[in-house]
Amino acid sequence: MSYTPSVQDAELAKIIGSEPARGRFGVLRWLIAAFAFALVTGGFLFFQSGPTTDPALQYQTEPLRRGDLRVTVSATGKLAPVNQVDVGSELSGTIETVLVDYNDRVKKGQALAHLDVAKLQDAIAKAKAALASTEAKVLQTAATIKESRANLRRLRQVAKLSGGKVPAPTELETAEAAVERAIADEASAQAAIEEARATLRSNQTDLAKASIRSPIDGVVLSRQVEPGQTVAASLQAPVLFTLAENLAQMELQVDVDEADVGQVREGQSATFSVDAYPNRNYPARIGLVRFGAETVNNVVTYKTILNVNNDDLSLRPGMTATAEIVTTERANVLLVPNAALRFTPPQPAEAESKSGGGLLASLLPRPPRSLTQRRRPTNAKDTRSAARRIWILRGGQPVAVPVTVGSSDGRMTEVMSEGLEPDLLVITAHSGVAR
Repeated sequence: MSYTPSVQDAELAKIIGSEPARGRFGVLRWLIAAFAFALVTGGFLFFQSGPTTDPALQYQTEPLRRGDLRVTVSATGKLAPVNQVDVGSELSGTIETVLVDYNDRVKKGQALAHLDVAKLQDAIAKAKAALASTEAKVLQTAATIKESRANLRRLRQVAKLSGGKVPAPTELETAEAAVERAIADEASAQAAIEEARATLRSNQTDLAKASIRSPIDGVVLSRQVEPGQTVAASLQAPVLFTLAENLAQMELQVDVDEADVGQVREGQSATFSVDAYPNRNYPARIGLVRFGAETVNNVVTYKTILNVNNDDLSLRPGMTATAEIVTTERANVLLVPNAALRFTPPQPAEAESKSGGGLLASLLPRPPRSLTQRRRPTNAKDTRSAARRIWILRGGQPVAVPVTVGSSDGRMTEVMSEGLEPDLLVITAHSGVAR
């Protein structure tokens, strides 16, 4: 019995691209290929969407160590002499000579410059003439007193001889008044002498001040005057020279931030460096912490004075320095890295969220990240308790150890707790995800 292809077989042959002669063998081959493709695809999706094995959680540790802890406060400022004096002129005039220059060492009382003294000498001569005139006036009044007293004695003698008939009483009164007037004129002349002498002394003082002299032993830091320059001292004394008393002893004036000033005390030690000698640290000690605040660009600072020994004269006034003030020193204490105080082991929920859920989980919609974070609130009490514990490895598992936190230098922190020993491994971070 022969097989005759039907119309349906012809159409199926067109679909699978085979000749009607091949028949059922072509259809079977197409079905096997489709089944194999579906099997492979289903297996791939099954294994992708199924559970996977999480990588092992790796912990990074650092050993506890016993050592010294030093807490410092940083501040910047400028060097200045302990005693710096601005030397000026009380007199107006023209500078005749300048006797010193920059960096010259001067002694107390040494002349630094001279003013033109021609007018001052004329004023002294005038004062001497006025004094001589008043002294002559005193001699004149003395003679007048002598004359008036002689006239009064003569009138009284005449009255005695005449029995009071002559002279008239008014004449006697006039003679007595003349004597008193002469005495008063003499007193006025004596006062005029004192005034003339005071004027002379004042002019002589001005002449002495025309020589501008050093008030201290020191070094000339600056000179702001040249010969021939006119000095006007009408309202305030102009600054002509700036002197530093002793550059072997200097002070560093630093600005301490208001957040750190509570830790700074007089007598604390410090070190500082300057740009001129970047590899050298200079010792210093706090001498004064001022109560008055200074505000610059809305930043509140407090001026702190550090005493500096500068025997080699390597430091110069005006240098900018960066100081490290030692506020706390702890010897032979247990130290732990600050990262260990911030570490918290990952929770399983966090691990699952980090590992994902395969291909199907990646295709499914997820809630927004902000909503996920809101489901795990953390209150202030939990934060404080986490900040006062560290985690150590025991049997490959993290174990929390409560600790009492002491001083910190920003990198290491002093901790105290029973059972803590040096070289104990403390967890500082982790890598991977929890199983």
